[in-house]
Amino acid sequence: MPNASRSSVAGRPLPGWLLFALSLSLLVGLFGWQQLLLAAEPGALEPVHVGSQACADCHSEQFQAWQGSQHAHAMQHATSDTVLGDFDDATFHYAGIESRFFRRDGRFFVRTDDADGRLSDFEIRYTFGVEPLQQYLVEFPDGRLQALSIAWDSRPAGAGGQRWFHLYPGEAVDHRDELHWTRPAQNWNFMCADCHSTALRKGYDAQSDTFATRWAELNVGCEACHGPASRHLEWARGAAEFPHKGLTLLLDERRGSGWRRSVEQLTARRDPPQQAQSKEQEVCAQCHSRRSQIAEGFHPGKRLLDHYSQALLEPGLYHVDGQQREEVFVSGSFAQSRMHAAGVTCSDCHEPHGQKLRAPGNALCAQCHLPSHFDSPKHHFHPAGSPGAQCVSCHMPQTTYMVVDPRRDHSLRIPRPELSTRLGTPNACNACHTGQSAEWAAQAIREHHPNPAEGFQRFAETWAAAEGNAPGASVGLAGLLGDPAQPALVRASSAARLRQPARQEDWQALRKGLDDPSPLVRRAALGSLEGLPPGPRGEWLAPLLNDPLQSVRSESARLLADVPLPQARQADFERALGEYEAQLQLNADRAEGRSELARLRRRQGREAEAVEQLQAALRLDPLYLPAYLEFAELQRSAGREAQAEALLREGLALRPQAALLHYSLGLGLVRQQRRDEALGHLQQAQQLMPDDPRFAFALALALHPRDPAQALALVEKVLLERPHEADLLWLAGVYSLEQGKPAAAVAYAERLLVISPGSPRATALLRQARSRGAAD
Repeated sequence: MPNASRSSVAGRPLPGWLLFALSLSLLVGLFGWQQLLLAAEPGALEPVHVGSQACADCHSEQFQAWQGSQHAHAMQHATSDTVLGDFDDATFHYAGIESRFFRRDGRFFVRTDDADGRLSDFEIRYTFGVEPLQQYLVEFPDGRLQALSIAWDSRPAGAGGQRWFHLYPGEAVDHRDELHWTRPAQNWNFMCADCHSTALRKGYDAQSDTFATRWAELNVGCEACHGPASRHLEWARGAAEFPHKGLTLLLDERRGSGWRRSVEQLTARRDPPQQAQSKEQEVCAQCHSRRSQIAEGFHPGKRLLDHYSQALLEPGLYHVDGQQREEVFVSGSFAQSRMHAAGVTCSDCHEPHGQKLRAPGNALCAQCHLPSHFDSPKHHFHPAGSPGAQCVSCHMPQTTYMVVDPRRDHSLRIPRPELSTRLGTPNACNACHTGQSAEWAAQAIREHHPNPAEGFQRFAETWAAAEGNAPGASVGLAGLLGDPAQPALVRASSAARLRQPARQEDWQALRKGLDDPSPLVRRAALGSLEGLPPGPRGEWLAPLLNDPLQSVRSESARLLADVPLPQARQADFERALGEYEAQLQLNADRAEGRSELARLRRRQGREAEAVEQLQAALRLDPLYLPAYLEFAELQRSAGREAQAEALLREGLALRPQAALLHYSLGLGLVRQQRRDEALGHLQQAQQLMPDDPRFAFALALALHPRDPAQALALVEKVLLERPHEADLLWLAGVYSLEQGKPAAAVAYAERLLVISPGSPRATALLRQARSRGAAD
C-alpha cells in the first residue's frame, strides 16, 4: 500500500454487474467452464475473468515466473505460509502505545490502539506485499479493510530488517491524527485495493456506509495485464475465432522490432520506430502512476483515461524540474523522459512476468548505449565497478519511501547540480557526495564538460518562475504548452500552471490546448479556464462535452454546471454530467468525494443538497479540513456568520494546528468587527504557514490599526522570500507612503508594474508617491 501523505444490502436491488456475476457463477457450477465457453456463440458474451491458474497449462514458463513475482503476492490470506512478521508475542512501542503481535487458534492478531485510543485485539485477515516490507490488513464489520501503520521489515537482519517499524517514525501519530491506521488515509478499499487485486469492485453502499468489496482474483493476476481471458480460452480450444486470439489487448509493441545501432552510433534506435500509441505503458500505468479512479471496469484494451484521472507534474508531487518528490509510482517520471520519447517501453527493461530486470547492472543500459563509451570512467568520472560508475546512480537516483523502500526516479535525466544552486532541486551528485555543496558538484562536472548538456527536461526555470509569480513567467508556460516537441505530460503540466493568465496570448494558448491531440493537455487546459466568465466558458468548453475520453468530458461538465447552454448542447451536457455524477458516487465513501459533490450542487444552485453532502463528508471524516472550509464559506455566503464561526471552531477543536482554519476564522471575526480576537487567529495562521502570502497580507491588515510599523515590517519580511507577490507589493507601497517613505513607495509601485503592467492600483500608487516625494 502506498504510504499515505498529509489522497449488497438486504432490501436493496442488486447492481447489474453483480447479477451478471451470480448468473455466470451458477452456469459455471452447473456446466463447467469448458461447456459454457463451447456453447457460447463468438461475441455472445462479454469476456470474463477466469483466474491465473487457467493460464498455467499453455503458458507454464510465464506462469512460473509470475508465481515468484511481487504481483502474485501483492495480497494474500494471512496464513503461516504468507505471514512474514514476528507474531510470537512480539511487542512494539510507538507514541506511548505498546502493540503486541500474537497468535490464537492458528490465526494472527495484534493488540493495539483503536479509533478511540483504547487497546483492542484485531485479527489480521490479509497480508499486503512482501518486499522490502509487509503490511497487514484488519477487517471491520462494515466491510472496511484497514492497513496497520506498524509494518514488518522483511529485509535480511544484516540489512537492518527482520523487525517491526512504524511508517511515520518521527510523527507520533495517535488515534486523533488523520494518518492513524483506523482513519480513511489507511483504508484499503479506496487507497490500495484497485492496484493490489484483479478486477476489483469497491461495492460501497452510501445508505448504510458499508463495503461489499469483491475481486476476480485476490492478487495481481495474469488478467490484470492481459485482460479477461474467457474468449482467449475459447480461441485456444478451437471453439471460436476472435481477433487478437481472443485477448482484449495484444501486447505486441516489441514484436517485430528491435534496438539497432550502426557502427558510428553511440545509442541504438528502435527499428522500425514505435507506433504512436503506448499500449504497454497504459496497462502498467493503471497502477504504476499517481492517479484517481473515475470509473470502475478498466481492463487492458480499454482507454485508461476513461477510468482514471492521472496526476500531472504538479508541485508537492514533483520537484520543479520533474524529479520525483512524493511517491508517484514511476509512470509520470518515465513519460517525461527522452527514453519514452524514443519509444522505449516498460518491458524493454523489465521482464513483465517475473518482474526481474532484463540484464544486471550496467548491462541493462548497454542493450542500447555503447558500453565502450558510456560504461567508462571517461563518461562517469568514477572508478570502474564502483557505486558511482553504475548508470542508475547518476541517471536514476533513488528516494526512500515507507521508511525502507527505495524507489528509483524513472525520468532518466542528466544530473544538473547547477540547477540545485539556483532552484534548490536535488541532484544525483550530492545524493552520494553528501558532504559537498551543489556548487562543488557543478564545478566538478564543468571540469570534465566545460559546456555541460542541459538534458532532455528543460522546463525547470520556467516552472520555477511561474511558482514564484515572476514577471513574464506566463510567456514561458505558453511556449511549453504550444511546443509539440515537449512530452504531452509536460505540456499538460504547463497548462495547469497557467491558471491565472496574465495576457491575452495566454488565454489563446489555453484555448488552443482544448484542441490538442493529447487528452492530458485538453483536460489540463479545461481546468485552467475555470475562471473564464460564463459566456466564453460556455463557448470554448462546450465542444469537449463530446470528447472521446470520459475524464475530459466529465471535467467539461463540471465546469459548465453553472453556465446556460444552448438547447443543441443540452443532450451532450446531460450525458457528460451523468458521467461526472457517477464518478462522484463511486467515491461517495470519501469525504473529498462528498465535498466535490457539494461544490457541484452549489454551482447548480442546490444549496440544501450541498449542505447534506458537507455534513456527510464530516461524518465520514471529522478531520477532513476542506469540508470545514467549504461548509463555513457556504454558511457565510448565506449570511449565517455565526454558524460559519461554529463550524470553524469545531474543526479547530480537532485540528488546532490547521493554519487555514485559523485564517478563515480570523477573517470571519474581522467581518464581525471582533478585531482583537481575529488578530490572534491570523497570527497563528501566519506562524503555522509563514510562506503563505495570503496569511501575511491578512495579518498585516489586521495589525495596521494597532502598529503600522509592525505591519509594514511583516510585509517587507515576506517579500524578501516572495518578491513577486502583487498584493504584498501594493500593500508595502501604501504603508510606506503612509509612513513618510515616498521613495520606497515608488520602488514598490514600479516593481508591481513590472509584474502587472498597466495595473490601475500600481499606477495610482506611483502617481501619489511621486507627488508626495516632489512635495517633500
